Amino acid sequence: MRPQPDTPSPGQESVWHFPRPAIAEPSDRHIRIAHRGVCVADTRKAVRTLETSHPPSWYLPPADVTPGLLRRSDRRSFCEWKGQAVYWHLVIGDDVLRDVAWSYPSPTPAFAILRDHVAFYAGPLDRCTVDGEPVVPQPGGFYGGWITVDLAGPFKGVPGSMGW
Repeated sequence: MRPQPDTPSPGQESVWHFPRPAIAEPSDRHIRIAHRGVCVADTRKAVRTLETSHPPSWYLPPADVTPGLLRRSDRRSFCEWKGQAVYWHLVIGDDVLRDVAWSYPSPTPAFAILRDHVAFYAGPLDRCTVDGEPVVPQPGGFYGGWITVDLAGPFKGVPGSMGW
């Protein structure tokens, strides 16, 4: 059962106005990821995916992810819109965050803009920001959206949201 959307405050967008099926769009917002004092990624050339009830997931161009930090995982998943995803471990010294990132090497034509861009789960990382604002990870263990103050929910991933 669909929940009652929160009323957006001025300057907010409601995730309930995001489309279904999902879309991907370029963004010039400043995305930065840091972990254990290392800049993992820094870009103003991200692509955000938008889907009803979800905060955006941010996909970063590979050129803006610090080289040598990602190791390919054996994990795979499938998205009905984007296609087959591969996962990445983040390795900083002795610290290994397993399956903390994912990408689409061969996305569907509608999501060609995502080819080889890398998205990260915010929860395991020390700091993920959008325009300098620390993000809150999307609830639940599967979704990778980033919640910022300019979004109104409720957000998929909370208990009871499986059917949204």
